[in-house]
Amino acid sequence: MNATPSSPSAAPRIVTGPHGPYFSFGGPLRFRGEGFVASAGEPFAYRWYDKDRLVLGRRMEDQLRMAACYWHSFVGTGTDPFGDATFARPWHDGGDAMQQALHKADVAFEMFQVLGVPFFTFHDRDIAPEGATLAESNDNVKRLADVFEEKMAKTGVRLLWGTANLFSHPRYMAGAATNPDPDVFAYAAAQVRNVLEATHRLGGANYVLWGGREGYETLLNTDLGRELAQMGRFLALVVEHKHKIGFKGQILIEPKPAEPTKHQYDFDVASVHGFLRTYGLEHEVKLNIEQNHALLAGHTFEHEIALAQALGIFGSLDMNRGDEMLGWDTDQFPHNVQQVALAMYQVLQGGGIGAGGLNFDAKLRRQSIEPDDLVWAHASAMDVCARALLVAEKMVTDGALQRHLQARYAGWEGERGRAILEGRMSLEDLAREVEQHRLEPRPRSARQERLEHLVAGYL
Repeated sequence: MNATPSSPSAAPRIVTGPHGPYFSFGGPLRFRGEGFVASAGEPFAYRWYDKDRLVLGRRMEDQLRMAACYWHSFVGTGTDPFGDATFARPWHDGGDAMQQALHKADVAFEMFQVLGVPFFTFHDRDIAPEGATLAESNDNVKRLADVFEEKMAKTGVRLLWGTANLFSHPRYMAGAATNPDPDVFAYAAAQVRNVLEATHRLGGANYVLWGGREGYETLLNTDLGRELAQMGRFLALVVEHKHKIGFKGQILIEPKPAEPTKHQYDFDVASVHGFLRTYGLEHEVKLNIEQNHALLAGHTFEHEIALAQALGIFGSLDMNRGDEMLGWDTDQFPHNVQQVALAMYQVLQGGGIGAGGLNFDAKLRRQSIEPDDLVWAHASAMDVCARALLVAEKMVTDGALQRHLQARYAGWEGERGRAILEGRMSLEDLAREVEQHRLEPRPRSARQERLEHLVAGYL
C-alpha cells in the first residue's frame, strides 16, 4: 500500500488569482502511502487517498467523488449563537460585495487545487451578493458562473451540485415553498430557476433543495395540508423546468428533522419518500443524505442510506458528522473510520455513489482561525473517507456479511416464501398449512456479536 515518494520539486504549482496564494502548500497534496512521516518540508500527504487506485473496478476518485462546499469554507466567519466572528479572512475585506465575491472565487479554486478535490458545491448566496432586486441578485450569480466556467476549465474541478439559499433572508422566515404568502413562493421559484440554469450551464451533476424553513413551529397558525400541497407543487415545477432546459442531473432533497424549524416536513428518508409518492415524484427526485441530520432524526447514517437504496431514492451524501453529546447540527468533519466504513459499505452494496458524491458540508471550529486549517480539515477528512472505502471494499470482497444475510433469509427463497410474497397464499392458506403440518418455528441466533467482531477485524 505504500507509495514510492517523489521529489518535492515534482509537484505542480497551484494556479492562483491575483490575490493568492493564501495557503502555505506550494503544490497539490500528494499520496505518499501508509508509511508517510510528516516533515518540515512536507507536513501533510495523503496516506490513503490514492485517487487512481482501483477499488472494486473503479478509480478511488470515482468511487468517492468528494466535494468541498463553498459556504462554510469561504463564507463562514466562525460565529456561533453566543459569539462574534473569529475568522479574520482577508477575502472578506476590501472592495464592494462583488469584488469580495470574485476574491472568494480565487481562494476557493486555490484550495480545490491544493486538495486535489474533484468537485465543489455552492448556494447562490455563497458565491454572489444579494442585489437590490431579484434581477440584480440573479445577474450577480450569472457573473460568478462566468468566472467559475473559466476556472473550472483551467483546473478541471467540476460541480457536484448547486442550490438556492431559501432560508437566510427574512422574506423566508415562514418558509419558501410553504410560505402563507404566494408572493414569497413566486420569488423562491424565480431564484431556484436561476440557480438550476446556472448549475446546468456549469455541468453540475445534481441540483439540491434543502428546505431549511419548510416546516412550522405551531399548528395554531399553520395549515399543514395546504403547505404540503404547496411544497409538492413547488418541487413539481422544479422537475418540469429541469426537463424543459435539458438538465440531465439528479434533483435531490436533503432531509432534516428540525432546526431551524421545530417540525420540518422533510424529517427523514421515510417521510420524504412518503411525500414524493403522494405527489407522484418518487421517480423524479432522490435524496442527499447527511450523517448529522440522520443522528438528529434518531437514525444512523447507514440506516438512512440503506433505506433510501431500498426505496430507490438514494442520490448523494453530505459527509459531516454530528456530536452525539449535542442535540444540534454541529457540522464537523468526519474522523471516525468505522462509522464512515459502515456507511460506505451500504453505498457499495447498493451499487456505488452514482451521480452523487461525498460533500464536506462541514465547518472549522471557531478557534481554528488560520486559512491552512481549511486544508488540514478537508485533507484529513478525505483520507478518512479513503481509508473507510478500503475497509468497505474488504467487507464486500470477503463476502462474510452478505453470506450471513443470505443464510438468515434463505427461507424466503423457498417455495413457501416465494408463494407468500407473490400473493399465491392467502391468510387462510397460511393458517391451514401451519395447523395441518403443526409448524413450530425454531428460534435462530442473529449472531450480532459475531458480526460486530467481524467488522472490527476489517479495521
